[in-house]
Amino acid sequence: MQSLTPVQSAERIHLIDALRGIAILGIFIANLPVGFSFYNASLPNTGPWFHPWDKQTVFIEHLLIEGKFYSIFSLLFGWGLAIQLKRSELKGLTPVSFVRRRLLFMFLLGLAHLLLLWTGDIVAFYALVGFVFLWIRKWNDRKLFITAIILLLSPILLYYLKMKFEWMMAPAGILYQTGEKIDIHVAGIGGFEEFVKKLKYGNYFDHLQTLLSGVFYRFGDLVFQSRIPKVLGMFILGYLLGKDDRYKQLITNTKLLWSIAIGGLILGLPCNYMLARYMEEGKYYNLGMEGLYQTIVYAFGVAPLALAYVALFFLAARTSFGKKAVAILQPVGKMAFSNYILHSLVGCFVFYGFGFAMLHQVGPVYTTLFAFLVFIGQIIFSTLWLKYFNYGPVEWLWRSGTYGKWQKQVRS
Repeated sequence: MQSLTPVQSAERIHLIDALRGIAILGIFIANLPVGFSFYNASLPNTGPWFHPWDKQTVFIEHLLIEGKFYSIFSLLFGWGLAIQLKRSELKGLTPVSFVRRRLLFMFLLGLAHLLLLWTGDIVAFYALVGFVFLWIRKWNDRKLFITAIILLLSPILLYYLKMKFEWMMAPAGILYQTGEKIDIHVAGIGGFEEFVKKLKYGNYFDHLQTLLSGVFYRFGDLVFQSRIPKVLGMFILGYLLGKDDRYKQLITNTKLLWSIAIGGLILGLPCNYMLARYMEEGKYYNLGMEGLYQTIVYAFGVAPLALAYVALFFLAARTSFGKKAVAILQPVGKMAFSNYILHSLVGCFVFYGFGFAMLHQVGPVYTTLFAFLVFIGQIIFSTLWLKYFNYGPVEWLWRSGTYGKWQKQVRS
């Protein structure tokens, strides 16, 4: 039996890396106003770092970004699972055992991110959903595809059931209540306003206290939003794309790519316009009809628009400009895990009390510009880093844990 070695540079699929880089940029843009700067359109918002176009920027980001880029990231995650399963099998290893180890160390790194840095982590959650995916991975392609569609549409039914039956809120409610108890007894926080003040004015130790309860709030919110079926559905679509190298046929099929792009835009843009309108009203958590309508347009709009973005990216990547862009973006995507954690480091340091404490002082126009500036810096940093090292620092830890030995990091 041959031992498994990490994927070498020559074997990597640069398109995946480049698209993954774009995905983490979109996620960072979406996270900054909500998870770091805590922008609130109802506040006076006066100061040098607010702009008259802030509200319009929020609307545009809800229209074009909200949900779309984590959906792309989920698609790529499933695609990557297909590659890892196939490769481990070719090397004579048990594919499921290998991927389970990979997911386990991914979960541990994500949990460290949650408990030491930022509540908004998605990595640990992805690892848990990945374990669920392994149970169904051997279903035939038709069954998997139908399951993916059902999962992506299921939040509509789940939201309706939450409206009608109080017990449907129990899973999220228990997590929320646990977070509240930890806030009161550990952090001494009695509500959301006190939580925000602690983030803005507290030191790092104060921040750690909020992170302990934040784990429960985070997973409670993921359950409330039905993020499990949303992510698992995109995992399955990505897996089907990567299985048996099916993507090689897709990216060369111009007619199919244009069909996906045009169809996704025709369905996705109107639905996401309505999504942005409903998100402006902010009634999703009220479990009323407005929240149900928001859930419906999300279900029918977000995944199709995300797939349209992917198809347009593949089409653009064929052009001379697109090939240059892929080459530029590939390093930042190859180090996507490290760059994702770096987003949290930068965001926390800029906006929270143990850094520059800019929370509530920056609007979406400037957080969006800030995201692009950070991303440009990451492109430069990642390109330079990979000249001297084989992997990003977090990827190196992840791979070393997965393969059970320290991987060679410094390039010869």
